[in-house]
Amino acid sequence: MADPDSPNILILVFDTLTAKHISLYGYPRNTMPNLTRFAEKATVYHAHYAGGNFTTPGTASLLTGTYAWTHRAFSHQSELLEQYLSKNIFSQFSSKGYYTAGFSHNLLANILMHALREHLDDYVLPGEIALVDYNFSDDLFFDDYVTAALSERSYLKKPGQMSDSLFLAPIFWTLKEIHQRYKKEEMREPFPLGIPGYHDMLYPLEDTMDWIVGQVGAMPQPFLAYMHMMPPHDPYYPGGEFVLSFYDEWKPDPKPDHFYSEGIREEELLDRRRRYDQYIAYVDSEFGRLIDALGKQGILDNTWVVFTSDHGEMFERGIWQHTTRTLFDPVIHVPLLISAPGQTTRQDVYSTTSCVDVLPTLLAGLGEPTPEWVEGSVLPPVETVEAVKDRSIYVIEAKSNPKFGPLMKATVAMIKGDYKLIYYVGYEGHDGVFELYDLHNDPEELKDLYETRKSVADELERELLAKIEDVNQPYVIRG
Repeated sequence: MADPDSPNILILVFDTLTAKHISLYGYPRNTMPNLTRFAEKATVYHAHYAGGNFTTPGTASLLTGTYAWTHRAFSHQSELLEQYLSKNIFSQFSSKGYYTAGFSHNLLANILMHALREHLDDYVLPGEIALVDYNFSDDLFFDDYVTAALSERSYLKKPGQMSDSLFLAPIFWTLKEIHQRYKKEEMREPFPLGIPGYHDMLYPLEDTMDWIVGQVGAMPQPFLAYMHMMPPHDPYYPGGEFVLSFYDEWKPDPKPDHFYSEGIREEELLDRRRRYDQYIAYVDSEFGRLIDALGKQGILDNTWVVFTSDHGEMFERGIWQHTTRTLFDPVIHVPLLISAPGQTTRQDVYSTTSCVDVLPTLLAGLGEPTPEWVEGSVLPPVETVEAVKDRSIYVIEAKSNPKFGPLMKATVAMIKGDYKLIYYVGYEGHDGVFELYDLHNDPEELKDLYETRKSVADELERELLAKIEDVNQPYVIRG
């Protein structure tokens, strides 16, 4: 059993939160004043990257400390390789006597956590705390949750909606729409644009924050709690006090279309950007309320608090959201702040870091070694900045690639020092295409240097291709 005086660990993941829209990281709009306040007693990582550009690889890499080409959960609704059912953050801390808890609004994150529930003392599905839950999978088929949940999404669904009941679907659609209209009218004052929700659930963030305060306060100590909230993922439904925010004169300079542009007009992108920023401000307000409540309970005095996201969001180059094949910074540069027990001053880390570093850093905070299968490194404040300086980190987009095949249809980004190399492989018309950006001098990634800075490009290309060849080896069929 763990020493009861060992520090707790609270991991707060806010889905689809890009660092590029956070005031703490230099965004012109003051979207997150409470996060800035929290940062005064935390380590702030300024060049932190997700493992992928959507929930499944981003969350899986955070939970396992490995890249998507290793854990192989890189497509929608995919699961971890079997060996990572016992090689993950929950198993590591559970084996050390920690009480472990996991929760997520997000179905894709739940698919991952459901497979890891053997190592969770408290595993709560989102329907248990939702204001409204139109799903049946978790109640009726808990042991077969993944299959049932995906079936609900796949069969008898109304066009343009998430799926509904497998039974009497047309009647259910009608009743659901009536119920939704009633609930939206009932809560029109606090949520004039709509009630936050996704995956056929409605969940005001206020309710979730209150629930977390109660759960954390009641958990046996020491605990590791992973709490994954869906906001600010679309649809962007901020609380009423934020819906008029950011109707200002500021707007970013438009960027040229990419070859994977979706053709969305700049005016529409700006409107969606503003709504997203409003939603982030709503999230920040609730985050501030959560931290204040936990502080009053005294829980934070002996708790490592991790604030991060699974991936970002994009409003440029004719592209909206994050399920693009591109790996520009808005979809993969995410916040990371870690507040250690008793930390009273701010520390800023500008070296490149990855979500695969979180697991080994938390273990090292307890004086525990990094498992041999982990691909991340220990970060400051536990280790020195020099330990993670100028190394290569990777982001993988491979949702169309076979799970048990070599990477033959994917986008891979390698960030090393000031440079980011992006490699497109297996796409019709863009197979073998590279892009190179100097993130220090060109943080908006406006100038592709692949053809003009060949010495740098060639060196990084050799390293990246060698790495891909290496990770492909277990999946290459030999004659």
